[in-house]
Amino acid sequence: MNQLDAEHYRLHAEVCKVLTDPKRLMLIDALADGERSVGELASALGITLANASQHLGVMRHAGLVETRREGTTIVYRLSQPDIVDACRIIGRLVARQARPPIVAGGATRPPRATAATITPRS
Repeated sequence: MNQLDAEHYRLHAEVCKVLTDPKRLMLIDALADGERSVGELASALGITLANASQHLGVMRHAGLVETRREGTTIVYRLSQPDIVDACRIIGRLVARQARPPIVAGGATRPPRATAATITPRS
């Protein structure tokens, strides 16, 4: 593996680290349909403005969101809209893992994941 490959994987891992927080995943989902203000995002997620700003700052530092000012309001948008597709793919994988598989005789096994409440958007 050359240094460019190693750097690519390092950057890939950095983006994945940003996505390990459920609130950041919810922010990506909330921004999937277009830009929104920090206040709108905080309200949609049921979190404080400060908490939304903190998570958005981490996402901005990672290059996942961009901002623009509209008067005194900061408006966020996804800088990499493809991240929505990536998150939805992972969401579908998690949802499948959460379903109990059918085994011989029609019985089901208990789910392997506790994320049964995750419902990816279509």
